[in-house]
Amino acid sequence: MTGREQNKLAGIFLIVHGCLQALMTLFLCLIYGGVGAALFIGAKKQEEQFVGMVFVIVILFVAIFSVLFVLPQLIGGWKMVKEHPNARTWGIIGSVVSCLSFPLGTAAGVFGLVFLFGDTGKQFYLSGPIVNSLNPPPPQPNSWQ
Repeated sequence: MTGREQNKLAGIFLIVHGCLQALMTLFLCLIYGGVGAALFIGAKKQEEQFVGMVFVIVILFVAIFSVLFVLPQLIGGWKMVKEHPNARTWGIIGSVVSCLSFPLGTAAGVFGLVFLFGDTGKQFYLSGPIVNSLNPPPPQPNSWQ
């Protein structure tokens, strides 16, 4: 497997795990946010309204906090797939954040870290500018002509 294929695969793993984590967080927020909103709206006592408001506030905090864990994975994966110049940095950050989630996140994160810190990843990112295979640079003129 070439370095370009490993890079693309690591980026796809990060994107897929980030999307799965975002989807699970969305479902969690919708379910518990709906319970909190129902408690708040349908409450007859002030204590029940307070509990509903606490539910909604906690879910908002969870949503904001989970965005901090999902975005580095999505950004790192996207930049790795598109082979941007700062993809290695974002890939490392996304892989470390991904390792916090067991088992799929750990697998994606470890694969990304092994690639990025291994010889293939260093050669792929640190050997020179990334050349897009669809638009190669123009050939240099021969000096002897």
